[in-house]
Amino acid sequence: MIRHFLNLEWKQFFRSASFGKGLALKILMVFLALYFMVTFLALGVALYPILKKAFPEEDPFLIVNNFIFYWIIADLLIRFFFQKLPVMSVKPLLTLPIKKSKVINYVLGKSAFSFFNFLPLFATIPFGIVLLFNNYNLVEVLIWIFLLLLITQIINFLNFIVESLTAESEVSFLPLILISGSLFALNYFEIVSFSDALSNAIIAITKNPILIVAPVAILATLFWYNYKLLKAKLYLDNSLQSKTQEVKTSEMQWTRRFGDVAPFMQLDLKLIWRNKRPRSSVFILVIGLLYGLFFYPNPIYKDMAFMYGFIGVFVTGIFLINFGQFIPAWDSGYYKLLMSQNIKYQDYLKSKYVLMAMSVVILFVLSIPYVYFGWKILLAHFAAAIYNIGVNTHVILFAGSFNRKKIDLNQRAAFNYQGTGAVQWLLGIPLMLLPIGIFSIFHFLINFEAGIASLVLCGILGIVFHQKLMGFITSKYIDSKHKMISAFSEDN
Repeated sequence: MIRHFLNLEWKQFFRSASFGKGLALKILMVFLALYFMVTFLALGVALYPILKKAFPEEDPFLIVNNFIFYWIIADLLIRFFFQKLPVMSVKPLLTLPIKKSKVINYVLGKSAFSFFNFLPLFATIPFGIVLLFNNYNLVEVLIWIFLLLLITQIINFLNFIVESLTAESEVSFLPLILISGSLFALNYFEIVSFSDALSNAIIAITKNPILIVAPVAILATLFWYNYKLLKAKLYLDNSLQSKTQEVKTSEMQWTRRFGDVAPFMQLDLKLIWRNKRPRSSVFILVIGLLYGLFFYPNPIYKDMAFMYGFIGVFVTGIFLINFGQFIPAWDSGYYKLLMSQNIKYQDYLKSKYVLMAMSVVILFVLSIPYVYFGWKILLAHFAAAIYNIGVNTHVILFAGSFNRKKIDLNQRAAFNYQGTGAVQWLLGIPLMLLPIGIFSIFHFLINFEAGIASLVLCGILGIVFHQKLMGFITSKYIDSKHKMISAFSEDN
C-alpha cells in the first residue's frame, strides 16, 4: 500500500500544471539542502576542538548538552514557520476500500522522514565520532546520538500538534512565540534553569540506558495524538462543515468614486475581510510598520544609509508585497467564473493596482513619526513610497501573470506557504534588491540626496508610463488566461 501511495504522489508531481516551476524550485531546494548538510557536517567535526580551545577547563560534551534547550526552542520555531505536514490528495481515497489508518500512518510516517529530522544527524554523528577519538564511552555516545534523534522526532510531531491547535487563528504564531520567549527568558535570567535540567536528564539517560523508555513514551504519545487529530478530520464532508456567524454587510459606497474598477475593489476588500488567509495581510501591516524600530534606534545602522532605502521600501510596501505576490491566485476559487463574465481585464488589474497604491500612501502617512530618528528617514520613506507606486506595483502585477498555484482562502492564515512557487521566491530580487542597488549606487557615487532622487525618478517614470505598462501587463494576463484557468482547476 505504501508503494501505491508513493506511485500516486509521483504521478501527481509530474502531471501537475505547475510541474516546470515546481521542478525548478525543487532543484534550488536540493542545492540549499546540500549546503546545509555540508555546513552541519563541518560544525560536527569542528565543534569539539573549538569548544576545547574556548573553554579549556570545561567538558565540550557538557557544554553541547547545555545548549540543547536552546536548540529545541529554535528548531520548534523554525519548523512552525517553514515545515508543513506532508499531505496527499486523500479525498479520492476515501471512496475506495482503503482503511483510514493506512492513509494516516502513511502521512505521519512520511513526516518522520522529513529533511528537517535528518539534518541534525550530519552534526551529531561527526561530533559523536570525535568524542570517541577523545576516549568517551562508546555506549554512552551511541545512546546520546539516538536520544537526539528521538528529540528531533518529538519536536517534529509536537510542531504538527501546535499547528493544528492554532490553525483557526489569524495570529496563530503568537502563542508559540510568547511561550517560547517566556521559557527562554526564565532560563536566561536564571529564574528556572531549563538548560541545566535538560542537560542533566540527557546525561542520566546516557549513563542509564533503561531511561530511554521515557522519551520513547513521549514520542509514542505525540504520534498517537497526531493520529487522533488527523482521523477526526478525515471525512469527505469535513470541508463542508460550516459555523454560524453574524452577517455583517457593507456597501462600501466610497469605492464608487473609482468608476469602473469599483466593483472589483469591493470584491477584493470583502475577500480580505471575510477570509482568514487574506485577512492576515492586514495583521502583518502592523509588523511591517514597526519594522524600522529594529534598525533606526540601533547606532550600528546609523551610518548605513543604504538601509534607509531597504526599510522604506519594506515599511511602505508591506501590504503590496504580502497581498500582491498572490495576484490573481486570491481569486483562484472562482477564477473560471470570473473569466466567463463580460468584464474588461484591464479594469480587473487596475483595481489591484489602485488597492496596492492606496496601501502605500496610507503606510507612508502612518510611518511619518519615524522622522523622530532623523529627516533623512522621512525622505527615504517618501522616495520608497513613490518607487513602490511607480515600479513595484507594476512588477507585482507582471509577476502575477506567471502564477499557477491555487490558494484555499479558508486555510490557516499566518505563515501559510500554500500557493507559494518559484515566482514568489524570485520576486524578492526586483522588489527589494533592485531599489537597494539603485539607491546604494547613487549614494556611493554622489551623496544621500542623489540616492533619494534616483528612487523618486524611477517611481515617477513608472507613474508616467502607467497606461503603457498596464497595457503590456494586461496582454500577458490575456495570453496566460487559459493556462491559469487550467492550473487553478487542479488540486495542487
